[in-house]
Amino acid sequence: MLVLAVLVTVVYGGFVQGSLDLPGPVSYLIGFGFVLCLLGSVLLHELGHALTARRFGIGVRGITLELLGGYTEMDREAPNPRVDALVALAGPAVSLVLGGLSALVYHLLPDRTIAGEIAFQLAASNILVAFFNVLPGLPLDGGRALRALVWAIVRDRTRATVVAGWAGRVIAVATAGGTVVLYRLGFVTVFGMLFILLVVVTLWQGAGQSIRLARMTSRFPLVDLGALARPVLGVPSGTPLAEAERRGVEDARDRPALGVEDSSGRLVALVDVAAAAKVPADRRPWVPVDSVARDVGKLTALKADLTGEQVVKAIQAYPGAQYLVVSGEDVVGVLHVADLAAVLEPPRTVAQAKERS
Repeated sequence: MLVLAVLVTVVYGGFVQGSLDLPGPVSYLIGFGFVLCLLGSVLLHELGHALTARRFGIGVRGITLELLGGYTEMDREAPNPRVDALVALAGPAVSLVLGGLSALVYHLLPDRTIAGEIAFQLAASNILVAFFNVLPGLPLDGGRALRALVWAIVRDRTRATVVAGWAGRVIAVATAGGTVVLYRLGFVTVFGMLFILLVVVTLWQGAGQSIRLARMTSRFPLVDLGALARPVLGVPSGTPLAEAERRGVEDARDRPALGVEDSSGRLVALVDVAAAAKVPADRRPWVPVDSVARDVGKLTALKADLTGEQVVKAIQAYPGAQYLVVSGEDVVGVLHVADLAAVLEPPRTVAQAKERS
């Protein structure tokens, strides 16, 4: 974002210097002022989403600003297609109003003035953002509106998200192709082409992420912490790492997690798999298992009866590699994030084979 801000400041400052015949420092100061105006426009766009969401009882955790866009993080999804569409289209509506007001100010101001130049750029950028954002493909706002429409028709939000995500990919490819054609015809400069292609890459990635998240969401019902949790094999404190690993290999249960027990047999720590893997093989007979273990009090505990969506939200809130799975005050196992990922995002070949069978 900082690089882009500097680039816009320099390019727009140079443009103002040539068109208004101003000193260099003043021109670049105006260029920086335009960057601040763009950020303000993006903030108001996102506030359109945020305030509309709050109007329908959806909490807003925060707004992330970027020079060419932003993101409003909400604490839950829209309850129905109508609310989803209204929240999505509120942002472009704000941008369109800002663009219209800026255009009106531009026409009221004298020609070749600093204020008029900034008003024109704000009008053009906000109107462009408004129309580009309503294109029907995720992650654009129009894509969310398309998702709401498909959701209302098929009664399945996940399928609607996949459809809108693929629409976003089609828009990305079409935009890239159109930009190249316009460049070959001389309507777009090299800088303009590269700038638009950068936006296209972002659009493609956002669409792909939407499709991926939708597929993950469809697999939430498959998450069963009781089945995913690995059993705990406790070893006494001070046991050499090599001996603990040997016991783990010989244990009849499936891939048990290694734990450290105190003299009373109480689980006090859990072996960190990554830390243990870093210990050279010839050192493991001499390294106590405690040195590569984490205190269970510092690990996040997940209740065994959590739903798939609740598990994912807990992991997003408290990132880690291992989690204790508990039932009441009892530890029933250990969840490895890799095991959860294998359920939510299985290899495509495996998933397709299961679907065919």
